[in-house]
Amino acid sequence: MARTRRLHSDPLIFFSALGFILVFVAATLAFGDQARQTYAAISGWLMDHFTWLYIGGVSATLVFLICVFVSRYGNLRLGDDDDEPEYSYPVWFAMLFAAGMGATLMFWGAAEPLNHAYNPPRGGYDSMSRDAIIQAFEFTYYHFGIHMWVIFTLPGLAVGYFVYKRKMPARMSSMFAPLLGGKVYEAPGKLLDALGIIGTVFGLAVSVGLGVLQISAGMNILWDVPLVTPVQIAIICAITIAASISVATGLDKGVKILSNLNIAGTIALMIFVLLTGPTLKLLGQITESFGIYAQSLPELMFWVDSYNDNPGWHATWTAFYWAWTICWSPFVGMFFARISRGRTVREFIGGTLLLPTTFDLVWFSIFGRAAIDMEEQDPGVLTTPVVEEGDTPQALFSLLAEYPLYAITGTVALVVIVFYFVTSMDSAAMVMDMFASGEENKSPTYYRVGWVVAVGLVTGALLFINDSGIEALQQVVIIIALPFFFMYFVMMYSLVKAMNDDSAAARKTRSRTWEKTDTAEKLEQGENKPAPGYDAEGNEVERPELEYDAEDDSWKFPEGFVLDRGERT
Repeated sequence: MARTRRLHSDPLIFFSALGFILVFVAATLAFGDQARQTYAAISGWLMDHFTWLYIGGVSATLVFLICVFVSRYGNLRLGDDDDEPEYSYPVWFAMLFAAGMGATLMFWGAAEPLNHAYNPPRGGYDSMSRDAIIQAFEFTYYHFGIHMWVIFTLPGLAVGYFVYKRKMPARMSSMFAPLLGGKVYEAPGKLLDALGIIGTVFGLAVSVGLGVLQISAGMNILWDVPLVTPVQIAIICAITIAASISVATGLDKGVKILSNLNIAGTIALMIFVLLTGPTLKLLGQITESFGIYAQSLPELMFWVDSYNDNPGWHATWTAFYWAWTICWSPFVGMFFARISRGRTVREFIGGTLLLPTTFDLVWFSIFGRAAIDMEEQDPGVLTTPVVEEGDTPQALFSLLAEYPLYAITGTVALVVIVFYFVTSMDSAAMVMDMFASGEENKSPTYYRVGWVVAVGLVTGALLFINDSGIEALQQVVIIIALPFFFMYFVMMYSLVKAMNDDSAAARKTRSRTWEKTDTAEKLEQGENKPAPGYDAEGNEVERPELEYDAEDDSWKFPEGFVLDRGERT
């Protein structure tokens, strides 16, 4: 008797997401110039009208997370009250960093401070002056500091809470259960999951695209490999194949091993530049970085250039960064949640915001200050190719080329960049498969490989239509990101409502226990169950005083009081 095969992914989620991606790739390749013009027009309009929303909204998200961090909800756990973390702190941080911003730091570490110092965003400072350099670091720290990680942390916290606390399916739609109710299992919820997959593919395509350009630039400087589109397509294919192999090995082998190698290689490069470069200047910059960041952040986090001192600047830098990060935040957030099960809400927020931000400040202090110092010693050595000619991808390799042992350090940098993107694509494939199936590692391996290939196709299509390789990627991600950003405000509402409903009335925060929540009926049943310390109407249960019995020398509950499973009723 023939054995029937069950489609593990939900058909509506799977085919709507995959269909959109395939149609986009086909249309982009078929209408290259027209597609590029269309993307430019739409993204330009969005930046003209919604820059204020991106900048103010991300800052509001930071304020929200700080409030949750200091509140009693911080004691809640991503999982049951007695769950323990699966990974140690060092491994956890390595995986957070590798899936989040590792490859991006390799791309912008030297390039962004150089760009802002050479072309000051505001203030009318002279190029490469002391004030311009200080301002350059202010904006760089702002862009890669706590705000960028805030964008990952909110969806990570929301999905982690609903998936591991409330036992809902591992899908993006689960975090909207307080608003949609049982409809999260129907078409509205499934379309949200499809949108999560689409955003992940396009957001990751930007990162992979930038990485391909950087790898191509490094190969050109190291081995004179020509900077042509066929080489870039070959790099995409190689990364896609490597990521597919990593996908087949699973999270604990592929992603964990590569993440540890990534962080080791990154730290090795950082220490090398610190020791062989202007060490005292770099140490001074690291020390000053925390003060510069703390002093400038309150102003920059709300600066939208409302007086048009530098029109269009935000669309190229801050607003683009936020849109790009928002676009692939469902994937990174889900991955953060997956590796953070068992940690408290306070531990999750503090770990995902403070640890990576600290590392980022040190990274940009070392590579940014080393690049600027080199430019001051030999004007034009970096700004001419990187800023004036716009060849941003070669910044890191041009910097390393001026240091000893470049054949070794350049090769290490290339390998680390490749590993970062393999890790990101591997992690993204796992998350997209979870969005489509609602479960972890239940689908055949070729499903996850298919999502890796989808990312490679989108990246290749966007690089193919654009000579510079960056503009089309930026424009598309700005368009895709806006719907996700509106969801952030809904996430905040859903998360607060859920944590408030689940939290006990007692000072020591406890929460109601959920069974596996995979139907609308079970969701409603769980919603109606009172949290510890509350009755069925939501009123706080009176806490009786214990009575002391002098004859027995013991404390007793008052007459008529019933103790049920440790909960006073």
